[in-house]
Amino acid sequence: MNLLAHPELLELLAASHALGTLRGGARRRFEALAREQAPVRAAALVWQGRLASMTELQPSVAPDPAVWTRIRNMIDAEQSALALERQREAARAAGESRQGGWLSSLALWRTATAAGALATVLAVAVGLNLRDQLQNAPAVQYVAVLSDDKDAASMLVTFDPKKKQLVLQRVGSYREGDDKSLQLWALPPGGAPRSLGVLGNAPGLRLAASESDVAVPALAISLEAKGGVPPGSGPKGPILFKGALVEKTL
Repeated sequence: MNLLAHPELLELLAASHALGTLRGGARRRFEALAREQAPVRAAALVWQGRLASMTELQPSVAPDPAVWTRIRNMIDAEQSALALERQREAARAAGESRQGGWLSSLALWRTATAAGALATVLAVAVGLNLRDQLQNAPAVQYVAVLSDDKDAASMLVTFDPKKKQLVLQRVGSYREGDDKSLQLWALPPGGAPRSLGVLGNAPGLRLAASESDVAVPALAISLEAKGGVPPGSGPKGPILFKGALVEKTL
């Protein structure tokens, strides 16, 4: 299936991938598509950024007491089951010595099962208000994954039309020196590069912009002297990252 022709499905898969609920072969196929297709990769990075920002900015939420009661009951039930299994193993040990290794592994598997169940319940507790958070997530009209000359993603750029903001998130390891600045450029067809702003060194950045500023096929980032080039000038330093700007369905 061509995910680009089904934007709602792409958003659902990207969100599931970021949450960790997309597993097995479906997860591997989605990651393969993300490596091959920039829009799919961009959707995955957008949702990773959304969820990461939620954990940093959202206040902690105390789970309902019933959640802890269920956790306690699960632990007690598992401990009782383990104790009963140990008794059965001891009773069978004399006549089943050849199966001893297999039997001894039962406790390990049951412990792992209990840990997995506990993790699931905790995930439910942490995500009690996730639906409300996702509903309040920023709108994204344009998205670009800017990569270096080795096609390694280095910067995720999205445009929020409601707040009239460009939101940039560093996704690579590149860091400019203290005497240098990164500068973002719009690349209009047949025209000179147009500066969209000088970037700070924080992992996440926001720049004021209008839709007309980002209605271009591609974006690029150059390495400039500290403070960037003067208004009206084109890039003076090397272009480090560039990528197509894709309009998404809101």
